[in-house]
This record gives sequence, structure tokens and C-alpha cells, in this order.
Amino acid sequence: MQRVFYLFLFLFIGEVAVAQNDPYTNSIVSWQKNYIAKHQVVKGNDKKYFRFFPINKNYFVTATFEKVKDGVGFNMRTSAGTEQYFYKFGVLKFSLGGVACQLSVYQSKELMSTEKYKDYLFIPFTDKTTGAESYGSGRYLEYFSSDIKDGKLQLDFNGAYNPYCAYGKGFHCPIPPRENYLPVAVKAGEKVFGKKH
Repeated sequence: MQRVFYLFLFLFIGEVAVAQNDPYTNSIVSWQKNYIAKHQVVKGNDKKYFRFFPINKNYFVTATFEKVKDGVGFNMRTSAGTEQYFYKFGVLKFSLGGVACQLSVYQSKELMSTEKYKDYLFIPFTDKTTGAESYGSGRYLEYFSSDIKDGKLQLDFNGAYNPYCAYGKGFHCPIPPRENYLPVAVKAGEKVFGKKH
């Protein structure tokens, strides 16, 4: 029995070592640390309340991108009851756990007028963890148009993060449109914040 225990311990330690040396896992761990350290809303001792799902490569998928010509745009509701103007930039199609999914990609009219963020792409979404394990108003992903190559985007839900309104009041956070509800549980990225406000 003791030999079995030590064999199990050896295998477990070996798996941990492999995970720690995995470049992808290390990159997400680095992103999380940087995200926490540089967060503009959560300060000081409250940083200990950040929570993340375990890093899972199954949520790093290749999505097919289809461009949408939207010359009209629309108003996206925010958490403060206001609206922000967006244009639909395109649609991403991919699979999660064998389930066909798609997300619309948006561009902010306001940010498009700035040099730094004129190519910024905004992907707000909700899923089956929303309101339970993850924040109740959904989470965000962000990219730049240059990240789309040959009609594909490497979509990584391990980088999904909460809007500022998850940590306090007074913010105008866009609420994901219904078309960006994913019919699966996305157990990746940031969880609901560990401290109530």
C-alpha cells in the first residue's frame, strides 16, 4: 500500500511539474498576475479576492471569422442604464466541448475615433456559469483586428475578465447582447469576485 501511495505522489508531483513548465500555462499565470497587479479599480488588500477558473487549454480554440458590414450600428445597454454606441464587426464560429457556438464581435464608436484603439475589438458574452460561478452581467474578451489572420482568430477564454461593475458602483459597463449567450458552461477565465460590494 505504501508503494502505491508513493507512486501516486510521484505521478502527481510529475504532473504538477509538467504543468508548471508548460509555456501556455505559464503565459496565462503571467497574464493573471499582471491583471491583478495593474487593475485600475481593485486596490490593496482587496486584490486577494480575485478568483479564476483552473487554466484549461480546451477553452483555447480556433474560431472562424466572418466579416460583417455594419454601417448603422446600435446602442448597447450598460449597467448604469445608459447606452453606448457600437458597430458589429463580425461573427466568430467555433466549438466548445463539441457544442457549436458563435459570438458577435463589436467595435466601439467612441474608441474607433482614437488612434490607440481604432482597431480594438470587443467581445462581451454570457454562458451557463453567469450569475453563479462567474459574474452576473457577463464577462469580456478583447482583441485587435490584427489578431485575425487568414480568417481565423485564436479565441482564449482563459483570458476572459470581469467588467469594472463587478467590483463597485458608478461604472457604465456594456451588457452583453442576447446574441452573445453561449449555451455551454465556460469554466475558464475570471470567476465572480470574492468580496461583495
